[in-house]
Amino acid sequence: MRLALIGLAAGFFSALLGVGGGIVIVPLLVLAAAYPARPATGTSLAAIFVIALVGTIAYGVRGEVDFGYAALVGLPAAAGAVAGAVLQQRLPVRALAVAFAALLVVVGITLLV
Repeated sequence: MRLALIGLAAGFFSALLGVGGGIVIVPLLVLAAAYPARPATGTSLAAIFVIALVGTIAYGVRGEVDFGYAALVGLPAAAGAVAGAVLQQRLPVRALAVAFAALLVVVGITLLV
């Protein structure tokens, strides 16, 4: 039940605010479901695939998706995901947690400004 609520929150905030589901999923998996950081990251990426597919269909039906731009962003992002996954396996978990927290702070401040 807890995982279903995490998924509901991730899908809701992803569609409502346009934020990546990982910003919601990873912290909730770690804090609310007691997942270790690395499996939380991998699980988040798998869940984001499903969220992105449903969101793409929902917005695509309304004609609000530019598939050309999506490909221009998505293909390099896929390469970045591979590089990030390789790097993530080499970094200590504590360093990953600090880096993720710093990213969230920067994103939060940027949105406020």
